[in-house]
Amino acid sequence: MRLGYHTGYWSAGPPPGAADAVRAADDLGLDSVWTAEAYGSDAFTPLAWWGAATSRVRLGTAVAQIAARTPTATAMAALTLDHLSGGRFTLGLGVSGPQVVEGWYGLPYPRPLARTREFVAIVRDVLRREAPVRADGAFYRLPLPAEEGAGLGKALRSTVHPLRADLPIHLAAEGPRNIALAAEIADGWLPLFSAPRLDAEVRERLADGFARRAAGTRPVEEFEVTATVPVVLGPDVERAADAVRPFVALYAGGMGAKGANFHADAIARLGYAEACAEIQAHYLAGDRARAAAAVPTELVRDVALVGTPQDVRAQAAAWRGTVVTTLLVQAAPEQLPTIAGLLADA
Repeated sequence: MRLGYHTGYWSAGPPPGAADAVRAADDLGLDSVWTAEAYGSDAFTPLAWWGAATSRVRLGTAVAQIAARTPTATAMAALTLDHLSGGRFTLGLGVSGPQVVEGWYGLPYPRPLARTREFVAIVRDVLRREAPVRADGAFYRLPLPAEEGAGLGKALRSTVHPLRADLPIHLAAEGPRNIALAAEIADGWLPLFSAPRLDAEVRERLADGFARRAAGTRPVEEFEVTATVPVVLGPDVERAADAVRPFVALYAGGMGAKGANFHADAIARLGYAEACAEIQAHYLAGDRARAAAAVPTELVRDVALVGTPQDVRAQAAAWRGTVVTTLLVQAAPEQLPTIAGLLADA
């Protein structure tokens, strides 16, 4: 199982120490570094900026939001970064949720899986550069029909020859159908709030997609699963878990509307439906402290690695032998070298 590093989201500005951590990931021999976007900083710019100081580590977006860019603009960014990095870029995509898609981007959210399927197909067409790009889907049409514009639209082919026509595309997914879609049309899956004890169930969902594996994708044997896992070192499990509780509360309580929070649904499938309801109630009432306090320690231990170095090493052992191919560490930058050493030996 490989190790990667997730830089996380921004708040007031670039996360302190993130640039140093990215360089350290390269020096430590980690497999990959990934960036994120929500409705503030974007995922591509910091990856290019920090990635310029690296020479070996793979660079990925976890995730670039599908609603943020057209498929062709996304493909342009991907092929550009792949050239600049010498073939080290992985395009991680996700649909986000209705609050962000409709509230921030002003686009309709319904039918996200069908939209994803069209989006990925167009990105692959751009990267293959076999012909001018055309699309006649429910969501994306290239060129735009004459009656809807100036009537001068022309099917185009990228002026730049991509470095890799098979540049890897990974999908973030939490629901059963979305996980199966990743296995069908993508080169990898980016899970959040997964747990080793769900491995058999996850393998079944992936198998459903593998049975319909799209032509032109990598062999199933090369399919990657890169799981984001918070890691916090502390004097004991409880106090280390306290650093993760606000993260879980944010996703379970604040990253989606009541009744339409896919992160909460994923946590509920882990067996914490009652806890999710309490977390969300406190969060939506504006009491984030009580929301965080309502996150059970066992939930934290399911989705994160917390505690002393010995605790973290022992907990990491449960991930080995699962479908996960890369453990994507989300940690304080200053703890990354120690954590990398612990997990490499686990």
